[in-house]
Amino acid sequence: MYNRRTIDHRLTDEFVARVQQFLDYAFSQTIHVSKNTVRCPCLKCKNMRFHNKDEITVHLWSRGFMPNYHVWTSHGETQTETEKPSEEARKLYDYINDGRISLWPGCQRQTKMSAISELLNLKSKTNMSDACFDRMLTIFRNCMPEGANIPKKFYDTKKMIKQMGLPYVKIHACINDCIIYYKEYNDLNSCPLCKHPRYKNCSERRSTMEPFKVLRYFPITPRLQKFYMSSNSAEHMLWHASNMVHPADGEAWKNFNITHPDFACDPRNIRLGLCTDGFNPFSQKATLYSCWLVFLTVYNLPPSMCMTRPFIFLTLLIPGPTSPGKNLDIFLRPLVDELKSLWEGVNTYDSFKKQNFKMRAVLMWTISDFPAYGMLSGWSTHGRLACPYCMERTKAFYLKNGRKIFFFYCSRQFLPFDHSFRRQRDKFLKGKIEMDNPPRCISSQEILERISKFDEVPFGLNIQKLPGFGISHNWVRKNIF
Repeated sequence: MYNRRTIDHRLTDEFVARVQQFLDYAFSQTIHVSKNTVRCPCLKCKNMRFHNKDEITVHLWSRGFMPNYHVWTSHGETQTETEKPSEEARKLYDYINDGRISLWPGCQRQTKMSAISELLNLKSKTNMSDACFDRMLTIFRNCMPEGANIPKKFYDTKKMIKQMGLPYVKIHACINDCIIYYKEYNDLNSCPLCKHPRYKNCSERRSTMEPFKVLRYFPITPRLQKFYMSSNSAEHMLWHASNMVHPADGEAWKNFNITHPDFACDPRNIRLGLCTDGFNPFSQKATLYSCWLVFLTVYNLPPSMCMTRPFIFLTLLIPGPTSPGKNLDIFLRPLVDELKSLWEGVNTYDSFKKQNFKMRAVLMWTISDFPAYGMLSGWSTHGRLACPYCMERTKAFYLKNGRKIFFFYCSRQFLPFDHSFRRQRDKFLKGKIEMDNPPRCISSQEILERISKFDEVPFGLNIQKLPGFGISHNWVRKNIF
């Protein structure tokens, strides 16, 4: 009901129909009708004033509904019956309740979970060994009263944390980034492309063999479900549906709502943004090493929350020592597979509305610097055709003496036609005026048609260039998205 306007700021047909549906229902509840008027639920009146049907129609068209008015309680609709949490949600709530137990009877400062969290944080920050952690737990238990709720060993601590339902998966990868040993490659002992062995040592027991490279993947579905299983964050997940100054006001968001109305009809469905970049975990002075991280952020949340650390979660940890470069899609495959399953929907418990619903998610944007943009998009950001906006219509050229590509000359075509820079011959190279329009921004459908003409390119060390690369296009590969 709250997707009120289209991209060109006109009322959507769906909104107009839903407003009429609301009015028909509200005026049919005679107990809530007074002198042919009912409470107006617009953004300004907020059910505090009574108006007739025509006045309420104008108010709702111009202002929209008040925030979070999903159940028409002021107009005769009753609250929906609460549903029992799903089995997965019930296990989480039992785990949380168990973690709230005092560290020992009478302890007011620490709970079982808070103590374990601090100890694990200490172990991580100080690189403490497992044996040292076990010894520390033994000392703590000897210093505490009888019946203290603290694990005996590090193994017991890990078992407790595992019950939280936030797993991670280790996926072996080819040392040359040709493949990851995933799904159809899971049982192989060597790369089918470069023939490099999977393990550093051979043994009859696979559990004792050490792989050359390991990708760490943190599944996103259970993490997204936890947003709704917590009543604090579940309420904020609906913030975007009735507030302004948000990505929800952008053209991409509104256009997606028009294209996929079945997704947009439930504001609980999740919009995601992906960010990736590389860094050296051993500081700048150490040996060169490039480790790549992939993060996801949830845009359903308010702007003050969606870019804060608790709500940005790591999904992929891609090992070095070199950047994945053009082979980044190989490592994104587990994430893309899970995004496809989330598009279909997974059953989730909403602790704010006390309902079970089918949660869906979609990746709306990627955030990266220019080199990482080339890795994500499949359009090389090097060479004369580096600009992904101008593409083959670029006016860039090579400098004769500097042997560098010069892009500044392209910028004048983006200025207004009455701008003085367009007619200045002596202040710009080539001594020409600029009267051309900027290049047309091509649609996603056109891009899909272009790259669908190319054959699949195998990944690895020696990636073949597609026909026409650097001349008519700068595509390196078909994008995994």
